[in-house]
Amino acid sequence: MRKGKVDIITLGCSKNLVDSERLMRQFAANGYRVEHDPAKVNGEIVIVNTCGFIGEAQEESVNMILALGEAKKKGRIGSLYVMGCLSERFLDEMKAELPEADGFYGKFNWHELLTDLGKSYYKELAFDRTLTTPAHYAYIKIGEGCNRTCSYCSIPIITGAYRSQPMEAIEQEVRALAERGVKEFQLIAQDLTFYGADLYKRPALPELTERLSDISGVEWIRLHYAYPVHFPFDLLRVMRERANVCNYMDIALQHISDAMLKRMRRNISRQETYNLLARIREEVPGIHLRTTLMTGHPGETEQDVEELADFVRQMRFERLGGFTYSHEAGTYSFDHYADDIPQEIKQERLDYIMRIQEGISAEISTGKIGKCFRTIIDREEEDYYIGRTEFDSPEVDPEVLIGKEKRLVPGQFYQIEITDAQPFELYGKLSGN
Repeated sequence: MRKGKVDIITLGCSKNLVDSERLMRQFAANGYRVEHDPAKVNGEIVIVNTCGFIGEAQEESVNMILALGEAKKKGRIGSLYVMGCLSERFLDEMKAELPEADGFYGKFNWHELLTDLGKSYYKELAFDRTLTTPAHYAYIKIGEGCNRTCSYCSIPIITGAYRSQPMEAIEQEVRALAERGVKEFQLIAQDLTFYGADLYKRPALPELTERLSDISGVEWIRLHYAYPVHFPFDLLRVMRERANVCNYMDIALQHISDAMLKRMRRNISRQETYNLLARIREEVPGIHLRTTLMTGHPGETEQDVEELADFVRQMRFERLGGFTYSHEAGTYSFDHYADDIPQEIKQERLDYIMRIQEGISAEISTGKIGKCFRTIIDREEEDYYIGRTEFDSPEVDPEVLIGKEKRLVPGQFYQIEITDAQPFELYGKLSGN
């Protein structure tokens, strides 16, 4: 165990990561050496920022706490604390069943950990962060919570009603990060579409994106987790007009069958979904769409799955992820539907969809051979530099592997010619242009 060292382990999504980064900055201001997801966990204080979205994520969080509890017994770490979505959702149960931890905090009261330890919480640093990402990109959380009523989702139970961050606060955060050399900003929220409806009584995502794109040093803005209902179409104008707003949209659709959309309580129809996607592609030519689909929701039939497969074939999404339904306590599905599809069938259906997508991804990637793309270099590995185009978000999308014939600098942009392709990665070389 190392005195004066804090180890923070983040599980789950990038929204959790932002919370961890803010907590890290507070500990650093209190004089601690802070590490994130270290290879060797040996801190005087160890904090696990948990995920509570679905069963697999919950299990991962609990297993991490148990493993660190064993390390604590052996004297390898000091005190152990838990925060985040899982403890927000199951606080009393975790206190009773996980005595290994010295304290539990939710998703929104983690600053109390500092005061409970006798340390200071610096309000002037509330939006300051110790970045855990490469120095050239950062995640910007523009809202918290969710007002949607999707049958399967536990997020509103955990996070409560939607709360938009004021535009001025977001601008201040982005401006400060840009002054530190951050060039690429991923705008995140559980629901980007709803941004501003609570605070400004109107859809404000287009205006926010436009204002952020005016900030000096902002090279790329990328949008994650839009909702298809009441989509703010003026955002498409901003994408067309602003070169530093990436032609990229992450919009979770979940399903396409009218029967399933109704059971999922998505408040959109099959035809409305098709119309929405057609308009997005028409107004922003070349846009890359990422979506997420679900298989195995209660009541899903083989006909529904075939309808979903046809949808994937027709839409040819540039990026697609998926997951199987998880029967979560407290959700509408849990209270009103039986979890009537075996897990192996859920997984078979997801695998079927993903095989279709793999073929589509291979064709889309192959179509990029011979073309040049502005590419940012994320890191250097043994055989390649690893970069991304404007169509590739960190961690979830394809990367560009670039030969090391010439020296490239991580964090810098280059024109890269694509020379070869796999379904989920590209190969390139420095362009002569």
